[in-house]
Amino acid sequence: MVNKIVGWVILVPLCLGLIVFALANRHFVAINFNPFTSVEAAPAPGYGVPMFIVLYVVLLLGVLLGGVATWFAQGHHRRREKHWRREAHLLNTELEDLRKGQSQPAGPLAEVDDLLELR
Repeated sequence: MVNKIVGWVILVPLCLGLIVFALANRHFVAINFNPFTSVEAAPAPGYGVPMFIVLYVVLLLGVLLGGVATWFAQGHHRRREKHWRREAHLLNTELEDLRKGQSQPAGPLAEVDDLLELR
């Protein structure tokens, strides 16, 4: 419940701020993919795109690249966790097999086991 309230308290103002930012920055900017020429010297001035779209795209690319970098950086931890999870599964299977084998005592060792359990 608290997470929902905190989410609303943070997300609603953030969304409102992004909407206000988009409305305030509707003017077109020239986007040129050649970094060595100035906008004025270019034969074609580039593409006219609203400024808020440029900023949102750059923000989205930054978030995606950060997520990919984090995913690759945590690969070692995921592999290690997978290894230990597999090891725990094998040990649990072995333990269950041993418990099933002990539930049917046979021979003279069964009496010793029964005596040891009485202590």
